[in-house]
Amino acid sequence: MNTTCVTAIWPSSVNNVFLAYSVTLLVLGLLLNGLALWVFCCRMQQWTETRVYMTNLAVADLCLLCCLPFMLHSLSDTTDTPLCQLSQGIYLLNRYMSISLVTAIAVDRYMAVRHPLRARGLRSPRQAAAVCAALWVMVVSSLVVRWHLGLQDGGLCFRSSSRQHSSSIVVSLLGFYPPLAVLVFCSLQVVTALAQRPATDVGQAEATRKAAQMVWANLVVFVVCFLPLHVVLTVNFAMGLSSCATRITFGQALSVTSRLSDANCCLDAICYYYMAKEFQDASALGMSSRPKAHKSQDSQSLTLS
Repeated sequence: MNTTCVTAIWPSSVNNVFLAYSVTLLVLGLLLNGLALWVFCCRMQQWTETRVYMTNLAVADLCLLCCLPFMLHSLSDTTDTPLCQLSQGIYLLNRYMSISLVTAIAVDRYMAVRHPLRARGLRSPRQAAAVCAALWVMVVSSLVVRWHLGLQDGGLCFRSSSRQHSSSIVVSLLGFYPPLAVLVFCSLQVVTALAQRPATDVGQAEATRKAAQMVWANLVVFVVCFLPLHVVLTVNFAMGLSSCATRITFGQALSVTSRLSDANCCLDAICYYYMAKEFQDASALGMSSRPKAHKSQDSQSLTLS
């Protein structure tokens, strides 16, 4: 098979733009997520459910960023080399771990806001850690399944000649669309509940408004980053893309949407960490001689959730 039918060919100017974008993303992502992880592990005084989820999210984003240069380098491989399998395997693992953790945060918010009494028995840092551990196991298992299916179809790596027709695409779609449905449902439920919550004073009304804005921001970032990529994969799976021209078009669309999904590593840090009052207070501890009064877990939940 002619490799030009499965390879996205770009002008050198476009490749330079992609390179500059990837370098910028890598530097910003490492700085933002590295700082976030440092604050979560060294500055915060109390482990909460949100802190557990966000720490795991920062780890997943950092792992994806660390393997990004090797993954981009391996894109030139048209066969399953060890570097290709390792780097792209880690890349996929942490992409779908990020998706799973964002969904878990949304469910945690939903329980805290819509079912606060039931949430008291279900939400705890220990249970959040157990959920994160289960998600890591589940995503790793799905990657093993994907690897097995990739071997059956002729290759795991993105540029393998039969990779674009692989049934392993189904694993990717199952790793996105169900979490998307859960995230949309939980986000709408939380926003609706916040809108119906009576405000006893101006401060509480402002906190509720900011919490709703954060929920919307998280949902928009998730959809903008991940939906285009999985729409492209869905079209590929549904249509088969048997002609050379459509394969080249698909390869180009996949290249662009994959890079768009990588931006989630930086946007996670902005939306989940630096917009959170709890994170801001913890960051200020190192620069202030008088730490702010510690808020109750319920008030933190309102701000973060």
